[in-house]
Amino acid sequence: MSVQKPAEQQDSFFIVGQTSNGRQFRPSDWAERLCGVMACFKPEGTGGGRDSHLQFSPYVTPTVVNGVKSVVVNGKLRQLEPLAYHFVLSFAKDNDLQVVDACLLPEKN
Repeated sequence: MSVQKPAEQQDSFFIVGQTSNGRQFRPSDWAERLCGVMACFKPEGTGGGRDSHLQFSPYVTPTVVNGVKSVVVNGKLRQLEPLAYHFVLSFAKDNDLQVVDACLLPEKN
């Protein structure tokens, strides 16, 4: 029996800051830089305000996986902006970074 991910969690993944041969990706702030580029992609009704440019998108956020800097990409980005979604996938591929499926948990209220 296979388990189907809910539609809003389809295609969510981690970009892990290690190349396919296990080398650490540089520069050390790559995750923050990538997430900064993607910061403008936010759900409707969020953002705005004086410091909105300083906040990461909830769809592309820096994190740490097993002690390695990483980025988690929410599959909702694919529906919101397909070109942005393909940009982050291409970034990972072009830099030979590991891509791992993610299972995002619902947010606590």
